[in-house]
Amino acid sequence: MKLSEIKTILPTLENVEFQLENGKYVPEHFHVTEIGMVTKNFIDCGGVIRKEEKVNFQLWNADDYEHRLKPEKLLHIIQLSEEKLGIKDFEIEVEYQDSTIGKYNLEYNGQTFVLKNKLTACLATEACGIPQEKQKINLSELKTDQNACCTTDSGSC
Repeated sequence: MKLSEIKTILPTLENVEFQLENGKYVPEHFHVTEIGMVTKNFIDCGGVIRKEEKVNFQLWNADDYEHRLKPEKLLHIIQLSEEKLGIKDFEIEVEYQDSTIGKYNLEYNGQTFVLKNKLTACLATEACGIPQEKQKINLSELKTDQNACCTTDSGSC
């Protein structure tokens, strides 16, 4: 989800709710402790220099059980970060501590914001010699050219 998308959704909500992909909700007394721009400059294992830019939200649970972040307040924090930090319309990455600090992609399911698990991947599979995953199909699904088939009377086998 891009920053512009969350800015469009927030004014339509009564409450801001975050949910992990496994169905567990982030406690409703969470705080957004940071909004920032994260730039990652790196080189992949194939020698290609890459650059990623993301908007980072950090969620944190405190012992402040009376705290409820309202959509208007989160929108204000986002707008302030755009103004003061020059944050642009990039994909959002969320940091949240469950059993350890995790980084998640963000999606919206029509009711709650869902923290989607991120996976690692090799960005230079050709350079590493990792074979491309082959498409698996059933032999019965193969289309054949009837003229190319061997038959006992074709004389081509």
